[in-house]
Amino acid sequence: MELELTKAEEKAMKILWSINGGMIRDVVNEYNDPKPAYTTVATIIKILEKKGFVGRKPIANSYEYFPLIDQEEYSTRFFKTFLNKYFSSSFKNLVSHFSKSDELTTEEMEELISHLKNQIKNKKTK
Repeated sequence: MELELTKAEEKAMKILWSINGGMIRDVVNEYNDPKPAYTTVATIIKILEKKGFVGRKPIANSYEYFPLIDQEEYSTRFFKTFLNKYFSSSFKNLVSHFSKSDELTTEEMEELISHLKNQIKNKKTK
């Protein structure tokens, strides 16, 4: 399964996850205005099907499409790929990068330290 999705593919997947599958018209209806064309969404769904993210089952003279991967699994795989690609698979490098920039406030860094200390404590007691 290819892990990277385009923005358009990711948007369609988010809709499929939120409605737990449906016909193409159901997906189109969930887009904000201006809604994309039915054929555009149909093409995106077919690409997602080829990539292994979406399955389909026949309903009358159409198909119902449904996610083959849940959102949490996708997020985990995406994040691992992102971490590997940009931070050499190192959480330390990721946190270091954001702590050096103005992206993290002092309060957020303190919360992160507290959270990590709690996780360490929990892992030691297991």
